[in-house]
Amino acid sequence: MLLQHLRSAARREPKWSDALSALLDGDSAVVGVHLAILVEPYLRFVLDRTKTIESRFSRNGCPPFERVTAGDILLLKRSSGPIVGLCTVTDVWDYRLTPSTMSEIQNRFGRAICPQDGFWEDRRDAAFATLMRVDDARPLPDLVIPKRDRRGWVVLRDARVPELI
Repeated sequence: MLLQHLRSAARREPKWSDALSALLDGDSAVVGVHLAILVEPYLRFVLDRTKTIESRFSRNGCPPFERVTAGDILLLKRSSGPIVGLCTVTDVWDYRLTPSTMSEIQNRFGRAICPQDGFWEDRRDAAFATLMRVDDARPLPDLVIPKRDRRGWVVLRDARVPELI
């Protein structure tokens, strides 16, 4: 049902309309679909393509850790708001964090993450990280969905276990 609403919302974007139709019609390779909840200014940075690496840090190995693969689709949802865009994942890096891996992430991906004041300090207690290179971000007409829990990431369709949403 959600993908049907998205297909309708994306009809003015031929690439996305075709991709979502292929997902619905079963004509494509298995692709994961994820709901990424973002706060500002990060949502705006992804949509305007300033931010090319989406990062998620956690104290436990919760999604998206080891659940996202290249080619997956991210639905971009405004925190406490609607789905407002989508993009594709082109590369994924999962880390079990140590001081040296955190330093590597900051040096290798820092600029592309677009960290704001306090970003790195807020993640100093994280034990896991997933970094995803995102591409072809597109805004969509607002699509309201009934999500009320506090999760910042929801796996809607796992590429390894392809049950359609």
